[in-house]
Amino acid sequence: MTFKKLILKIHLWLGLASGLIVIILGITGCLYVFEEELRPVVHDYYYADEIKNEKLPISRLIQIAKETNQKTNPKQSLSGCKIINSDDRTVMIWFFEELDKDAFWYWNRYQSTYLYLNPYSGKVQQQEEYNFEFFVFVRMMHQTLCLNSNIGDPIVGTATIIFIISLITGLVLWWPKNKQAAKQRFWFRWKDTTQWKRKNYDLHNILGFYSMLFALIIALTGLVWAFESYDKGVQWIFNGGKTFERPEPLVSDTTKYTKNTATDKIFASIKKSYPDAKSYFMFLPKENDSLRTFNTFIRFENRFDDTAEEFDQYTGKKLKTTTYQDKNNGEKFRFINYDLHVGSILGFPGKVLAFFASLICASLPITGFYIWWGRNNKTKKKK
Repeated sequence: MTFKKLILKIHLWLGLASGLIVIILGITGCLYVFEEELRPVVHDYYYADEIKNEKLPISRLIQIAKETNQKTNPKQSLSGCKIINSDDRTVMIWFFEELDKDAFWYWNRYQSTYLYLNPYSGKVQQQEEYNFEFFVFVRMMHQTLCLNSNIGDPIVGTATIIFIISLITGLVLWWPKNKQAAKQRFWFRWKDTTQWKRKNYDLHNILGFYSMLFALIIALTGLVWAFESYDKGVQWIFNGGKTFERPEPLVSDTTKYTKNTATDKIFASIKKSYPDAKSYFMFLPKENDSLRTFNTFIRFENRFDDTAEEFDQYTGKKLKTTTYQDKNNGEKFRFINYDLHVGSILGFPGKVLAFFASLICASLPITGFYIWWGRNNKTKKKK
């Protein structure tokens, strides 16, 4: 067996083994790339149904959300809220409850409810079961095949590694012997008489070649969520072989204890400090966690401007500010890994590239299968 025939065998059987999962990952990846743009379009409750002159305090909106959710989900605890920096958007407040960490399906592992409130009237416009929202389902299908992450992550991760090997072996098979052969592999040279088998072969070869770099970036960044050891290893490499210990967590001053956290004061602080932010995230301490700090995250159009701030939950005193520049190299890479994965690191054009790369990735197992099927039938006919 020659080297190229061996590579062909490896390419074929690895492709057949991982093909179905790659198709699922490719299609769900296409759907999820534009989820940030599509969510407000398909969900009208993202927008306030009534706009007045003055918004209610965030603490009041949180209290309304707690009272509403308590009626249907009494075991869920308040987790956080998201405020879009726009006058016509609702405020998102969510609650969380862990069910069974060993459950087979992801929706049996935990339960989360999102409430969307009109910031002017306090009206609850939507009470959403997070696990079954369309884009959440798409993301979980993409990330874990809707299985418990302990089960789904290794399956998806292994299929991704196989796909990476298939891309590399595919490049070896694609590589032309001479200039004449290269002309046939860089672009489609179809005629009216070109058979569908030849067209299918070109779709597999030529589209696979041009999408390879983007497909590798998508696959390599996706492995970060599949394997914790890979995640740590990549950060270790970016840190030049150094391992950084996590700093001791900050705590709130319990001598200043009050029943209600300084939510309004904290929101006023981040709003004043970052008036041009795209959105504000506030992660609220649990009621029984008296030492926990009040964490906030300020999101901008440019991810490199994103900032995290910690506050004393009782006094509202700012304790720490963390910008992108404050992170070590490993943390910096991990912070933008998602943006690399979905192409948003390059803005909207990057998302378009990621969309088509993901679509081509989904097509490769299909066109590859038809190549194998056609050759197999041809061999049988000859016999």
